[in-house]
Amino acid sequence: MAEILSFPARPEDRLRAALRTLDAALDEQRAALASFRDDLSALGGAVAGLQGSVQDYRASLSRAAGDAANASAAARRLERTADIWLRG
Repeated sequence: MAEILSFPARPEDRLRAALRTLDAALDEQRAALASFRDDLSALGGAVAGLQGSVQDYRASLSRAAGDAANASAAARRLERTADIWLRG
């Protein structure tokens, strides 16, 4: 069964009740904002870490591309050398 709450009769009591409710809401808002700021800070750290990882990945890809180009050039040289020996 629902509980019936008494409503303050005097205007001063109503004002006090409203101010208490407002204070509680402001406290909740402060806590939520602090949590939001903490989350933004954590997100900033995660993004910075991700940026570093992407840069490392790009550097690895660049090295791998260079290694592949060098291996390709070496294979072509060996192929030319083999052709010369076979014609020779």
